Amino acid sequence: CHSPVGDTFRIRGRKFPAIISCMVVDEFMPWPRDALDGVARRFLIDLVKSNNLTDENQLGLVAANMAEVHLSIDAANKQFLLEERRNNYTTPKSFLELINFYMKMLSDKQTSVTNSCERLERGLA
Repeated sequence: CHSPVGDTFRIRGRKFPAIISCMVVDEFMPWPRDALDGVARRFLIDLVKSNNLTDENQLGLVAANMAEVHLSIDAANKQFLLEERRNNYTTPKSFLELINFYMKMLSDKQTSVTNSCERLERGLA
């Protein structure tokens, strides 16, 4: 993957013109909120099945929060561009990484709390 940011892409384009003439540029348009919500629900449904989330209502709240966080990053990217004069891109892969990070962090924290409870019970028994 060649990032269009920086001099590297321009230099490689001069050295290897076929990169420019034979390539397709994927432009990512922002996802609508309901699409982000639907994708988050689809991946997070396993947390309800494994009882990490209590019910569908809690799943909906978590999915809506993830959609809001992802959409708010676009505003932060614009502010970053104004202040730092550097671009930061948010892609669909970023949203999927957010979902995977949340699932891993939730699992790790629940394991930690369970271990702490067991340690406390052993110490009090």
